[in-house]
This record gives sequence, structure tokens and C-alpha cells, in this order.
Amino acid sequence: MTANTLLLRLEGPLQAWGDQESKFVVRRTGEAPTKSGVIGLFCAALGVPRRDAPDMWLPRLAKLGFGVRIDRPGVRWWDYHTVGAKMKMRIAEGEKKTKKGAMLTRREYLCDASFLVALQGDPDLITQLEVAIKNPKWTLYLGRKCCPPSRPLLERPCGDFPDLISALKSIPWQKRTRFDEPPRERKVQCLLDWVPTQGESEAPADALVWHDVPITLDPPSHRPRFVIRRELLVGEDGGLQMEKKPTQRLTPPPLRQRADYRNTEYRKARAERLDADHNLCVFCKSPGTTVQHVTYRRAGGGEAREDLRALCRLCHDAVTMIEYGQGMGLDRIDPCEPRWRDQIIKKRDEIIAFRSIETRKRRLSPEEVE
Repeated sequence: MTANTLLLRLEGPLQAWGDQESKFVVRRTGEAPTKSGVIGLFCAALGVPRRDAPDMWLPRLAKLGFGVRIDRPGVRWWDYHTVGAKMKMRIAEGEKKTKKGAMLTRREYLCDASFLVALQGDPDLITQLEVAIKNPKWTLYLGRKCCPPSRPLLERPCGDFPDLISALKSIPWQKRTRFDEPPRERKVQCLLDWVPTQGESEAPADALVWHDVPITLDPPSHRPRFVIRRELLVGEDGGLQMEKKPTQRLTPPPLRQRADYRNTEYRKARAERLDADHNLCVFCKSPGTTVQHVTYRRAGGGEAREDLRALCRLCHDAVTMIEYGQGMGLDRIDPCEPRWRDQIIKKRDEIIAFRSIETRKRRLSPEEVE
């Protein structure tokens, strides 16, 4: 079987995919990887200089079918950016009037985004690009040089697919955290090249125009293409072309009620607990200044004395950090149980070490800290 499709996973802390609006002092990013950005990535992998790209590589790469699945759109972040110092900056008084200063720009990024990119075309070219991505000549980045990928770009070996939609549906959607909705219910947005079919002479009314097909890279010049937006269902109901394996499904812990610290009944139960524990921490026997919920099943004013334990602030912080680290639900840690002893001691030591460093930094002068 001849492989005609390459699948890339573009994922990282930051990404930036410039469009026709990304110029001058305000440089925005598109909502998804652009065709010119991905072609530039391939040129870097192949070791093709910008000036040499138009002669052979840009025409071949521009013919590839291009589709993007937006698995995680990310959050838009802005960066106040300065370039250089004492540069000759033009001013409005005349064409040859300048003043010394730094170039100031505002640059937009996509934070924590994840995209599945499919490129389809000549099998020989696809194979050549796969080899280049595995062994790139130059550093690969996600739009801008300050945006390195956080995982290998090659999602899977090249495959053979009848169209871009089939290729994009062949990879299951991956949960970001264990609290995300199950894959079988996940719908994602896709941006696809519009290709006219027989008897179709005009692009659909909802087609977008993206100016991202590169003609030259130095200076940058682009021509437009039509892009259509489609919604795909991916997961077990998405027509996955892969073997189904039994998976362990994780469910989020039940939501717990919040403690109402102003509630009269809670304050009464708290006082009874502190008195029963002789106002001492049940773990380290230091003065007990607070109480710990060992269960939240009656939280919000219905707490009984046995739902609480007296703790000092240090032990309380240590126990709470362990609970949140393990994602506990209604039932929490009882510090009186021996099975938690080693973990609480270790977490106490970590807190003490951290606070000691921070205290020392505050007492030292900036020169001594450096």
C-alpha cells in the first residue's frame, strides 16, 4: 500500500501562526497552523534556505492537500516585545528623519494548543517529508523561533487515505486531563482545503479565504486559498481506523461541599474537636490552631465532631497538599492513621525547606541573592 498522507501533531506551550494581519508592530496569530507556516517547517527540516525555496520546493509543497483538526484551541496570550536598542527609528517629520530607540511590538500567541495536521499528495514527496521530520537539518518550531514543540511532530507513520477527512478521523482525540469529557462524545473543528468537484465552479458561501500559500519566503509573499470549516466527531464513534483496546476509564471524584466557616454549627463542632484534642495537633503535638476535615459528607454546617481533627497550620498544609495531589473526593486523609505518616512527614519537610529558602531570600539584598 502506498502512503499518501502525513500526519503531524503540533503541540507546545506556545504557538504563533501569522496571517495577513500579522505585520508591523501588532503581530497576531491565526486560530490554527497556516499552510505557509507548515511549509516553512518542512523547509527547515529539509535544510532549504529561504532564497532557494521558490525554485523547487514551494510549488511542490503548495500542491499538497492541507487539513487541520483543532483538538485544543488554546488560550490567546500577548507579549510586549522590544527589539534592539539605539536603533535608527523613523519618525513622522520626514522620510529621512530618525531617532534612536528600540522597536516595540505586541505579539500574540496560542498557549497550550494542540493541532492534528494532515498533508496529502504525491507518495514520494510524502515519504521524503517523513524522513526529514524524523531527522531535521535545522531546528523546528511552531511558527516563531521562541515556540518549540513539546512532543515529537510525527503523529504516526505515513498512511494511505482516500481524503483528508478520513485521515483526520483516523487518530483518536486525546484527553488533556482525566476530567475531560470521554472521546466518544468529542466534536472538534477542522479546517480543510476546498477542492472543486465535478460540476462545482464556485466555492461554498461559508468558505473562508486564507492568504497563506507561499510564493516566496524572502521577502514573504502569499496567494489566497479557500478553506472550509467542518465539524468532526472523533473517538469510538468517529470511525477510527485502529484496533480497539480495553481502557481503564477514570471518573472525576464527586464534588464536595464547601466548609462554611461562619456557620454556627460548624464553629461549635470545631470548638468541640479542638477541646477533645486538648488544643494540640493530633500529628505532631504542636499547638492546634485549626481543624482538618476527614470527610466532607456533612460539610456546610452539618459536621459532627468525628468529621474533624485538630492540626497545626504546618500539618494542615501538608495534608491538604497530599489530598489535592491525589485528587481525593468526599473522604479525605485522617492524620491519625499510621498509613499516612511517612507521606505527611515528607510533605512537611518539603514545605519547611521551601519556606526557609523564601525567608532567606527576603532577608538578603538583591546582590546577595544573585
